[in-house]
Amino acid sequence: MTGTGDRMKEPINISVRPLVEYVHRSGSIHGGFRTNSSMLEGTRVHQLIQKSYKEHDRKEVHLRTEILYEDALFIVEGRCDGLIELDGIWTVDEIKSVSIPLEDIPGDGQPVHWAQAFLYAYMIAREEQRNSMQAQLTYVQAHSGEIQRFRRELSFAELETFALRMVEGYAPYAFLLRAHAEKRDASIVTLVFPFDTYRSGQRPLAGSVYKTIAEGVNLFAKAPTGIGKTVSTLFPAIKAIGEGLASRVYYVTARTTTRAAAEEAYAKMQAQGLHMHVVTLTAKDKICFKDENDCDAGSCSMCEGYYDRINGAVSDILANETLMTRAVIEYYARKHRVCPFEFSLDVAYASDGIISDYNYVFDPRVSLKRLLEEHKRKGVVLVDEAHNLVERGRDMFSAEMLKSSFLELKKEFKLQSPEIAGAASAVNAHMIALRKLYADTGKAVNTEAPHEVLGLLAPFVEAAERELLTGAGSTSSSGAAYTLLLDTYFAAQNMLRIAALYDERYVTYIEAGRSEVRVKLFCLDPSHLLGQAVKGYRSAIYFSATLTPLAYYRDMLGAREEDYTLQVPSPFHQEQWDVRLLPLSIRYRDRERSKGAIADMLAGLAEERKGNMLVFFPSYPYLREVYEEFTARGVSADTLVQSPGMTEPERDHFLEAFQPGQERTLLGFAVLGGVFAEGVDLPGDRLNGVVVVGVGLPQIGAERDVLRDYFSEQGRNGFNYAYVYPGMNKVLQAGGRLIRTEHDEGLLVLVDDRFAKEPYASLLPEEWRSYRLTEQAGLRKEWIDYEF
Repeated sequence: MTGTGDRMKEPINISVRPLVEYVHRSGSIHGGFRTNSSMLEGTRVHQLIQKSYKEHDRKEVHLRTEILYEDALFIVEGRCDGLIELDGIWTVDEIKSVSIPLEDIPGDGQPVHWAQAFLYAYMIAREEQRNSMQAQLTYVQAHSGEIQRFRRELSFAELETFALRMVEGYAPYAFLLRAHAEKRDASIVTLVFPFDTYRSGQRPLAGSVYKTIAEGVNLFAKAPTGIGKTVSTLFPAIKAIGEGLASRVYYVTARTTTRAAAEEAYAKMQAQGLHMHVVTLTAKDKICFKDENDCDAGSCSMCEGYYDRINGAVSDILANETLMTRAVIEYYARKHRVCPFEFSLDVAYASDGIISDYNYVFDPRVSLKRLLEEHKRKGVVLVDEAHNLVERGRDMFSAEMLKSSFLELKKEFKLQSPEIAGAASAVNAHMIALRKLYADTGKAVNTEAPHEVLGLLAPFVEAAERELLTGAGSTSSSGAAYTLLLDTYFAAQNMLRIAALYDERYVTYIEAGRSEVRVKLFCLDPSHLLGQAVKGYRSAIYFSATLTPLAYYRDMLGAREEDYTLQVPSPFHQEQWDVRLLPLSIRYRDRERSKGAIADMLAGLAEERKGNMLVFFPSYPYLREVYEEFTARGVSADTLVQSPGMTEPERDHFLEAFQPGQERTLLGFAVLGGVFAEGVDLPGDRLNGVVVVGVGLPQIGAERDVLRDYFSEQGRNGFNYAYVYPGMNKVLQAGGRLIRTEHDEGLLVLVDDRFAKEPYASLLPEEWRSYRLTEQAGLRKEWIDYEF
């Protein structure tokens, strides 16, 4: 072994499982279905086996050892399931819960499982100076409880050789990461703020973020649009890495457009010398190279042999790239013939910065489960556009199921799989009983979990899992039936997962119609679970221009008493805004009368002002009605109309039309809360005016009323929590598209008489509160100054 003395600067810490998985992973991705039983059943199975241990046997034994390789000190830690005495020989017991039949376990066990057991055996033999150790693999079939064991005995010399071989296989990758870390930290020391001067509000925001990270608490920051929130949060978080306070930055957001802003901020800093590994995670359905998104070794060459090539692919990209956007990930995925989505996840575990959707941190179904606790403890989560996280959190922590899925499965699998058909039939029968029970009201709200239906879902999940694992669903039934089984399995499994979280913040919401029954575990207040999701991280920074009112968002995002709050004043001047109010009633009962008046107003605008305008409506139907009224007037203007389900190229085409210096006025008709109302940046003359129709209230319905009643019972203002605050946030976001820099000017028209009344009036930004008011239905009428 040759020495490289500079590598002795700091030890390299690694846990047993990621070490052996790195060295031993091989084979292909087998998609379509991958069971989560090991996650759901693992604890129960381990406890079951460990209960059979003798009195002097040990369980959950924490182990630690040091291995010197090429003058580098590797500190290896882990926790073995059991240390037991068998036939007078001390034995490491490695317990594995599996869903496949035991006879399908290849050979005498998986090599990676033996590697774990051997490494634990080495650590014990070395610590206790034993000449030999025995290792045992205990496989437990999760559903049947059947047990199969394999046993091997190795001398200490054999175990030591094996342990060194593991470190030797991992060392080149470890040295690559450590050399990168040294270069990263040196680059952060000399990094300066990537602009010549701080904009108004940037310095206090950046300072507050750094102080928050230093103290290991959370921050809720209301910072206006246009000050540069992205770089003002990323820069201090990166500085915290250089100071050893943090090791990773997770920039999470709800929209692709804001992810692009984070990439641009990183690129700006890297152009000034920053050296960090940053990866953007793209949704699987967008980045997959196959149109049918069929991730399976049998049909995708990128999945075939994926684990044989992935270590080389990861090392290659980390050695040659820093900012790993979707395009960069795709390039290296093609180069090494690996699945781009799985590749991006593997790269993420080695990166200093991750840019992703909220769900990778908060969603219990999707989060980065392989993330080491050490990485989380020194991780900083930057939550962009944090106002979106309330509703997203509510969705993440809710689950629902439909009767129709189980009825269809009962029919499809009647002959092929009586077990599936029977389990589905039992769930369907229960749903029929619910329909009869609630025939009079059509719906019900219960404060207890639906234990009976959950009890029926458990055997269905087990039956579906067996069917899916054997492949019978894909070979002996139609593709549609297989897909239905897979989708229903995941829905049922999610119901069981969410049921484990069920507490006083939940209700069971049941809708019973003539042909359908829906049962929903409805998370009313996601604050506790959102708080738990970031509890393991060092700090979470929640920021948005529209955290209004701040007390509501602190409440709903799970703030603790010690967490900080910051309000950054707007850097824009009142003179940049020309704000007008058209006090029409656009309540549903008045929309037939109001649509003509709004069309007249828009026609007047098109004639009065040249430029580009966005007009936001509370719904697609109302948008279409006003659009038809407007076009019937024969106004000389160009129009664009948002439609539901627009593709990414269609959205890009819509925004690209907003160019400065056009001869004709352009009106873009869009919806509040949609893709064009948030995260869209059209500075200067790309956008000259915004019209917001309505106060954005969610549609009145049974679920919203359940939220209203719940928060009223909790002593809050239920109507505001369920309707007003979410609605006005859409208004603030839409209006915020207008003024993006200190040089922008523009017209903002608010259409709704409620804007002049409480509680809506006090939720408007300060710069919107002086406006010109008319009681006529056209802007060419006489305006009067109005203040409240």
